[in-house]
Amino acid sequence: MPAPKLPENPAIIEMNDVAVGSLENPEKAVLEDVTWSVAAGEYWVIGGMQGSGKSDLISLTGGLMAPIRGTYRLFDYEMPIFGEKLLAQRLRLGIVFDNGQLLHQLTVRENIALPLRYHRHFTWNEVDERVKAMLDLAGLAPYADSMPGRLEHHWKKRAGLARALMLQPEVLLIDEPLGGLDFRNAKWCLDFLDQLSAGHQFFQRRPITLVVTTSDFRPWRNPACRFAALKEQKFILLGQHKHLAGHTEPLVRELLAEEIQRAAV
Repeated sequence: MPAPKLPENPAIIEMNDVAVGSLENPEKAVLEDVTWSVAAGEYWVIGGMQGSGKSDLISLTGGLMAPIRGTYRLFDYEMPIFGEKLLAQRLRLGIVFDNGQLLHQLTVRENIALPLRYHRHFTWNEVDERVKAMLDLAGLAPYADSMPGRLEHHWKKRAGLARALMLQPEVLLIDEPLGGLDFRNAKWCLDFLDQLSAGHQFFQRRPITLVVTTSDFRPWRNPACRFAALKEQKFILLGQHKHLAGHTEPLVRELLAEEIQRAAV
Protein backbone atom coordinates (compact mmCIF):
# COMPACT_ATOMS: atom_id res chain seq x y z
CA MET A 1 0.00 0.00 0.00
CA PRO A 2 1.58 3.34 -1.01
CA ALA A 3 2.41 5.85 1.72
CA PRO A 4 -0.02 8.78 2.00
CA LYS A 5 1.11 11.82 0.06
CA LEU A 6 2.27 14.64 2.29
CA PRO A 7 1.27 18.24 1.53
CA GLU A 8 3.83 20.16 -0.52
CA ASN A 9 3.87 23.08 1.90
CA PRO A 10 3.11 21.87 5.43
CA ALA A 11 2.24 24.42 8.10
CA ILE A 12 5.26 25.61 10.01
CA ILE A 13 3.49 28.24 12.15
CA GLU A 14 0.29 27.02 13.79
CA MET A 15 -1.67 29.01 16.38
CA ASN A 16 -4.96 27.86 17.87
CA ASP A 17 -7.05 30.18 20.08
CA VAL A 18 -3.91 32.02 21.19
CA ALA A 19 -4.03 35.00 23.53
CA VAL A 20 -1.02 37.28 22.97
CA GLY A 21 0.40 39.23 25.88
CA SER A 22 1.98 42.67 25.86
CA LEU A 23 5.77 43.06 25.85
CA GLU A 24 5.40 45.47 28.78
CA ASN A 25 3.01 43.14 30.61
CA PRO A 26 3.09 39.53 29.32
CA GLU A 27 0.02 38.65 31.41
CA LYS A 28 -2.20 41.31 29.80
CA ALA A 29 -3.76 40.14 26.53
CA VAL A 30 -3.49 42.51 23.57
CA LEU A 31 -4.84 39.92 21.12
CA GLU A 32 -7.38 37.16 21.74
CA ASP A 33 -8.39 33.96 19.95
CA VAL A 34 -5.65 34.08 17.29
CA THR A 35 -6.05 31.06 15.03
CA TRP A 36 -3.52 31.24 12.22
CA SER A 37 -1.59 28.84 10.03
CA VAL A 38 1.43 29.69 7.88
CA ALA A 39 2.73 27.20 5.32
CA ALA A 40 6.33 26.99 4.21
CA GLY A 41 7.09 29.60 1.59
CA GLU A 42 4.13 31.89 2.30
CA TYR A 43 4.46 35.68 2.52
CA TRP A 44 2.23 37.32 5.15
CA VAL A 45 1.57 41.02 5.71
CA ILE A 46 -0.06 41.85 9.07
CA GLY A 47 -1.60 45.32 9.23
CA GLY A 48 -2.73 47.38 12.18
CA MET A 49 -2.73 50.82 13.70
CA GLN A 50 -0.27 51.90 16.38
CA GLY A 51 -0.88 49.99 19.59
CA SER A 52 -2.79 47.16 17.88
CA GLY A 53 -0.30 44.49 18.98
CA LYS A 54 1.85 44.07 15.87
CA SER A 55 5.18 43.99 17.76
CA ASP A 56 3.69 41.76 20.45
CA LEU A 57 2.51 39.25 17.83
CA ILE A 58 5.96 39.24 16.20
CA SER A 59 7.59 38.69 19.61
CA LEU A 60 5.33 35.77 20.44
CA THR A 61 5.75 34.25 16.97
CA GLY A 62 9.52 34.56 17.40
CA GLY A 63 9.34 32.69 20.70
CA LEU A 64 10.30 35.63 22.90
CA MET A 65 7.27 35.06 25.10
CA ALA A 66 4.70 32.33 25.61
CA PRO A 67 0.97 32.56 24.83
CA ILE A 68 -1.26 33.47 27.74
CA ARG A 69 -3.74 30.88 26.47
CA GLY A 70 -3.98 28.55 23.51
CA THR A 71 -1.28 26.64 21.66
CA TYR A 72 1.44 27.73 19.27
CA ARG A 73 3.64 25.29 17.37
CA LEU A 74 6.63 26.20 15.22
CA PHE A 75 8.09 23.45 12.99
CA ASP A 76 5.73 21.18 14.97
CA TYR A 77 7.39 22.06 18.30
CA GLU A 78 5.31 23.70 20.99
CA MET A 79 6.56 27.22 21.56
CA PRO A 80 8.40 28.86 23.14
CA ILE A 81 11.37 26.50 22.67
CA PHE A 82 14.07 27.77 25.00
CA GLY A 83 15.72 24.43 25.77
CA GLU A 84 19.30 23.94 24.61
CA LYS A 85 18.37 20.68 22.89
CA LEU A 86 16.03 22.60 20.57
CA LEU A 87 18.43 25.44 19.81
CA ALA A 88 18.86 24.25 16.22
CA GLN A 89 15.08 24.43 15.70
CA ARG A 90 14.89 27.93 17.17
CA LEU A 91 17.64 29.14 14.86
CA ARG A 92 15.59 28.17 11.82
CA LEU A 93 13.67 31.40 12.51
CA GLY A 94 15.03 34.94 12.28
CA ILE A 95 13.49 38.11 13.70
CA VAL A 96 14.07 41.81 12.92
CA PHE A 97 12.64 44.68 14.96
CA ASP A 98 11.98 48.17 13.65
CA ASN A 99 15.24 49.85 14.70
CA GLY A 100 17.47 46.85 13.95
CA GLN A 101 18.32 46.29 17.65
CA LEU A 102 22.03 46.56 16.90
CA LEU A 103 24.64 46.35 19.66
CA HIS A 104 26.02 49.89 19.82
CA GLN A 105 29.44 48.89 21.16
CA LEU A 106 30.10 46.83 18.01
CA THR A 107 30.64 47.93 14.42
CA VAL A 108 28.19 47.03 11.67
CA ARG A 109 30.55 44.28 10.53
CA GLU A 110 30.81 42.86 14.04
CA ASN A 111 27.04 42.99 14.55
CA ILE A 112 26.42 41.04 11.36
CA ALA A 113 29.10 38.49 12.26
CA LEU A 114 27.61 37.75 15.71
CA PRO A 115 25.23 34.92 14.72
CA LEU A 116 28.03 33.05 12.95
CA ARG A 117 30.48 33.57 15.82
CA TYR A 118 27.98 32.19 18.34
CA HIS A 119 26.20 29.47 16.42
CA ARG A 120 28.43 28.15 13.63
CA HIS A 121 31.79 26.40 13.75
CA PHE A 122 33.39 28.45 11.01
CA THR A 123 36.96 29.68 10.89
CA TRP A 124 37.59 33.40 11.23
CA ASN A 125 38.32 33.59 7.51
CA GLU A 126 35.06 31.82 6.65
CA VAL A 127 33.10 34.22 8.85
CA ASP A 128 34.83 37.21 7.29
CA GLU A 129 34.03 35.96 3.76
CA ARG A 130 30.38 35.39 4.57
CA VAL A 131 30.02 38.74 6.30
CA LYS A 132 31.66 40.54 3.38
CA ALA A 133 29.23 38.87 0.97
CA MET A 134 26.27 39.96 3.11
CA LEU A 135 27.58 43.52 3.43
CA ASP A 136 27.80 43.71 -0.36
CA LEU A 137 24.33 42.22 -0.79
CA ALA A 138 22.74 44.74 1.58
CA GLY A 139 24.70 47.73 0.26
CA LEU A 140 26.39 48.10 3.65
CA ALA A 141 30.02 47.70 2.62
CA PRO A 142 30.82 51.47 2.94
CA TYR A 143 29.52 51.38 6.53
CA ALA A 144 31.08 48.07 7.64
CA ASP A 145 33.36 49.69 10.23
CA SER A 146 30.88 52.33 11.37
CA MET A 147 29.30 52.26 14.81
CA PRO A 148 25.48 51.93 14.77
CA GLY A 149 25.01 55.27 16.54
CA ARG A 150 26.44 57.06 13.50
CA LEU A 151 24.16 55.35 10.96
CA GLU A 152 21.04 56.79 9.43
CA HIS A 153 17.79 54.98 10.22
CA HIS A 154 17.54 53.05 6.96
CA TRP A 155 21.08 51.68 7.28
CA LYS A 156 20.35 50.50 10.82
CA LYS A 157 17.30 48.64 9.51
CA ARG A 158 19.35 47.05 6.72
CA ALA A 159 22.05 46.00 9.18
CA GLY A 160 19.45 44.36 11.44
CA LEU A 161 18.00 42.55 8.45
CA ALA A 162 21.46 41.44 7.27
CA ARG A 163 22.30 40.07 10.72
CA ALA A 164 19.05 38.10 10.88
CA LEU A 165 19.83 36.51 7.51
CA MET A 166 23.33 35.30 8.38
CA LEU A 167 22.09 31.92 9.64
CA GLN A 168 19.95 31.53 6.51
CA PRO A 169 16.65 31.14 8.39
CA GLU A 170 13.69 29.30 6.91
CA VAL A 171 11.28 31.81 8.48
CA LEU A 172 11.89 35.55 8.80
CA LEU A 173 9.75 37.86 10.96
CA ILE A 174 10.14 41.61 10.38
CA ASP A 175 8.39 44.26 12.45
CA GLU A 176 7.56 47.36 10.34
CA PRO A 177 10.25 46.88 7.67
CA LEU A 178 9.15 50.06 5.87
CA GLY A 179 8.77 52.20 9.00
CA GLY A 180 10.49 55.57 8.60
CA LEU A 181 11.89 54.82 5.13
CA ASP A 182 11.84 57.20 2.18
CA PHE A 183 10.63 56.01 -1.22
CA ARG A 184 14.05 54.85 -2.47
CA ASN A 185 14.85 52.76 0.59
CA ALA A 186 11.30 51.42 0.87
CA LYS A 187 11.53 50.25 -2.75
CA TRP A 188 14.86 48.53 -2.07
CA CYS A 189 13.32 46.74 0.92
CA LEU A 190 10.20 45.65 -0.96
CA ASP A 191 12.23 44.38 -3.92
CA PHE A 192 14.62 42.53 -1.63
CA LEU A 193 11.83 40.87 0.35
CA ASP A 194 10.12 39.83 -2.90
CA GLN A 195 13.39 38.16 -3.93
CA LEU A 196 13.71 36.40 -0.56
CA SER A 197 10.14 35.14 -0.87
CA ALA A 198 10.66 33.88 -4.41
CA GLY A 199 14.10 32.41 -3.69
CA HIS A 200 17.18 34.64 -3.77
CA GLN A 201 20.35 33.46 -5.49
CA PHE A 202 22.32 34.31 -2.33
CA PHE A 203 20.30 31.63 -0.48
CA GLN A 204 20.55 28.99 -3.19
CA ARG A 205 17.14 29.97 -4.58
CA ARG A 206 15.43 28.61 -1.45
CA PRO A 207 12.27 30.64 -0.70
CA ILE A 208 12.10 32.11 2.80
CA THR A 209 8.77 32.21 4.63
CA LEU A 210 8.08 35.85 5.48
CA VAL A 211 5.84 37.53 8.06
CA VAL A 212 5.96 41.35 8.15
CA THR A 213 3.91 43.99 9.94
CA THR A 214 2.77 47.34 8.62
CA SER A 215 0.47 50.29 9.26
CA ASP A 216 -0.02 50.89 5.52
CA PHE A 217 -1.10 48.23 3.01
CA ARG A 218 -0.47 50.41 -0.06
CA PRO A 219 3.17 49.46 -0.75
CA TRP A 220 2.49 45.72 -0.48
CA ARG A 221 1.42 44.79 -4.00
CA ASN A 222 3.05 41.40 -4.47
CA PRO A 223 0.21 39.08 -5.57
CA ALA A 224 1.76 36.28 -3.53
CA CYS A 225 1.18 38.15 -0.26
CA ARG A 226 -1.49 37.03 2.18
CA PHE A 227 -2.98 39.67 4.44
CA ALA A 228 -4.38 39.88 7.96
CA ALA A 229 -5.30 42.79 10.21
CA LEU A 230 -5.28 43.47 13.95
CA LYS A 231 -8.23 45.37 15.36
CA GLU A 232 -9.78 45.56 18.82
CA GLN A 233 -7.76 42.58 20.05
CA LYS A 234 -8.83 40.45 17.08
CA PHE A 235 -6.77 38.80 14.34
CA ILE A 236 -8.71 39.15 11.06
CA LEU A 237 -7.79 37.05 8.03
CA LEU A 238 -8.23 39.04 4.80
CA GLY A 239 -6.97 36.86 1.94
CA GLN A 240 -4.66 37.86 -0.89
CA HIS A 241 -4.06 41.33 -2.36
CA LYS A 242 -6.86 40.93 -4.90
CA HIS A 243 -9.34 40.57 -2.01
CA LEU A 244 -8.45 43.84 -0.28
CA ALA A 245 -10.10 46.42 -2.51
CA GLY A 246 -13.65 45.16 -2.00
CA HIS A 247 -13.28 44.06 1.62
CA THR A 248 -16.03 45.23 3.96
CA GLU A 249 -13.79 45.63 7.02
CA PRO A 250 -13.41 49.43 7.62
CA LEU A 251 -9.84 48.99 8.89
CA VAL A 252 -8.80 47.64 5.48
CA ARG A 253 -9.93 50.89 3.85
CA GLU A 254 -7.90 52.83 6.41
CA LEU A 255 -4.81 50.70 5.80
CA LEU A 256 -5.26 51.34 2.09
CA ALA A 257 -5.60 55.06 2.92
CA GLU A 258 -9.01 55.24 1.20
CA GLU A 259 -10.54 57.04 4.17
CA ILE A 260 -7.75 59.64 4.09
CA GLN A 261 -8.20 60.16 0.35
CA ARG A 262 -11.95 60.62 0.72
CA ALA A 263 -11.49 63.17 3.50
CA ALA A 264 -9.12 65.15 1.30
CA VAL A 265 -11.59 65.40 -1.60
